[in-house]
Amino acid sequence: MIQKTSFRSGFVALVGRPNVGKSTLLNALLKQKIAAVSPRPQTTRRRQLGILTLDEGQIIFIDTPGIHRPVHKLGEFMNQVALDTLEDADVIVWMVDVSVEPTEEDKIVATKLNSLKNPPPVMLTLNKADLLNPMALQERSRLYQALYPNATPIVLSATTGQGQDQLLREIFNHLPPGSPFYDEEQITDLYEREIAADLVREAALLHLRDEVPHSLAVRIDEYKERSEETAYVAATLLVERESHKGIVIGRGGEMLKKIGSTARQAIEEMSGRRIFLELRVKVAKNWRNDPAVLRQLGYVVEKDRQ
Repeated sequence: MIQKTSFRSGFVALVGRPNVGKSTLLNALLKQKIAAVSPRPQTTRRRQLGILTLDEGQIIFIDTPGIHRPVHKLGEFMNQVALDTLEDADVIVWMVDVSVEPTEEDKIVATKLNSLKNPPPVMLTLNKADLLNPMALQERSRLYQALYPNATPIVLSATTGQGQDQLLREIFNHLPPGSPFYDEEQITDLYEREIAADLVREAALLHLRDEVPHSLAVRIDEYKERSEETAYVAATLLVERESHKGIVIGRGGEMLKKIGSTARQAIEEMSGRRIFLELRVKVAKNWRNDPAVLRQLGYVVEKDRQ
């Protein structure tokens, strides 16, 4: 365990509306993929820690679902998870997509930040800055800063690396002195089977058409290590309609094979093992509003815990 008198450690909430690049940034900072990423919004559905340990300190990033206007109980859960992190974080990294003007969902995030009674330092990370010329970037940055003037603006690109070193420096400047919370080799709090579920869903998001992804969930039925080099994974893809089941399976099973091949490669890279992956598809009607299914998948809305 690292012990240094100048060592700093603390928790940093990664928040923002859906699809602004929070998980992409987390993977980039850790230099290892632990969080699912896709072009689809709301890829992240649960809280996940990303633990970065450097000589100067340990940052525990809390990757959160995108804050949005929920239309079902799953959306309520996702928002609750994100908002809960704001209360306990030592630093908040509010990520926005500076390549577009602030959206209504960005304004929802800003409203939540402004409502905090004792807010921690907030870093306004202006992601996708590489897509704008300097004049457009300056004007767009002004619009976002007006939503929460107390934030420290940081121009950033999660894909090119621009601004990432500055972000880390700013975070360390605001973390309290203290010993690390986690062993320096640990990079996340999720088990391999939980990450595998997200990677299977990520593969589905990459291959499926627009009407299916948001109504799809993945349940890992079995994750069994057969040896140091191999593991067996069985997963069920849950969809809400019979028509969606046919789309996920595809003609002659071709779509499910594509999803399985992409997911297997991702799980192998994550686990360092050869993976034998078996997928099946099941209909669970209106599962996003079914508390029993949500609990089974690990999504529990706060008011349902009472």
